[in-house]
Amino acid sequence: MSTPRIEVDLKKIAHNVSRLIEIYGAKDIRISAVTKVVCGNPDIVEVLLQAGIGVLADSRIANIRRMRDAGIEARFLLLRTPFFSQAEAVVKYADMSLNTDLSVIQELSRFALLQGIQHGIFLMVELGDLREGLMPAVVHDVVEHVLELDGVVLEGIGTNLACFGGIKPDAEKMGQLSLLANEIEVEFGLILPCVSGGNSANYDWFNATPDVGRINNLRLGESIYLGCETLHRKPIPGLFTDAFTLVAEVIESAIKPSFPYGEVCQDVSGQVPQFPDLGPMRRAILGIGRQDVLVSGLTPRAEIDILGASSDHIIMNTKNTTYVAGDEVAFDLNYGALLSAMTSPYVEKLVL
Repeated sequence: MSTPRIEVDLKKIAHNVSRLIEIYGAKDIRISAVTKVVCGNPDIVEVLLQAGIGVLADSRIANIRRMRDAGIEARFLLLRTPFFSQAEAVVKYADMSLNTDLSVIQELSRFALLQGIQHGIFLMVELGDLREGLMPAVVHDVVEHVLELDGVVLEGIGTNLACFGGIKPDAEKMGQLSLLANEIEVEFGLILPCVSGGNSANYDWFNATPDVGRINNLRLGESIYLGCETLHRKPIPGLFTDAFTLVAEVIESAIKPSFPYGEVCQDVSGQVPQFPDLGPMRRAILGIGRQDVLVSGLTPRAEIDILGASSDHIIMNTKNTTYVAGDEVAFDLNYGALLSAMTSPYVEKLVL
């Protein structure tokens, strides 16, 4: 088989998403499945839908278009705040979007009217992580303006935590979002269908809280694909953490010195490298590098060490294992490595 490649175990993904639907459903929280890390791969997405997912969330219009073109039938949510320049495409391909800017919402309204459809609006609220979100003090005013617009409908409110600032979604943060939802409903005499409390980082909060308040939705990606929560990257009991395997091929294997010799200057990344002198070692070079994957997010499944990488190569200390050219080496991936490998056109995707 071709290398490098990502092997995708659909049965493990199906198990994970089914179990997560069951876990969060016990407290009446629905899951939107985030598809950005798999680039909207139709084979993977079909598994999510078969497990009971109704909303697919992605940050890229190109991925949503890919899924629609493949005949995927679901509601599509654009995760990243829409570009003003993309408003027409957003309305065409996404049923809903997360929003923070009134001028963008007005542009979405304009194109929704031209296309004769209703586009769903989620207003994102800033609760401390300092990525996207309206400050709570201005949310009521923005709601008032959104309700005056034709072509768009207020689907709900949401927040995002533990992404940029690493801020934990806890009882206080979720309580603030729930209170805001109640205030909006009382002030404007409406019901918010959805209050989206966050992402895979909400697992600890969910387990600890006896009352989820108004939170009835989470947007999950990493928990589905890698079986872990994202505050500490601890595995969630009963989920698979190895649904994805990166496989790379040995292109050279030899015993070489462990310490480079000659005058040391910058390496390919502009750093001045330092290496311990461990004497001669068994070294293997793999036909994959930084252009293909986030190397720092890889963990070899064999008892070998990653020494470093260039654009096209990973150099390994294979210790007591002797490899020959053509042998394959398997790796586990963290979320960053999975994202880069799935996005790379140089890494084959093999769905099992």
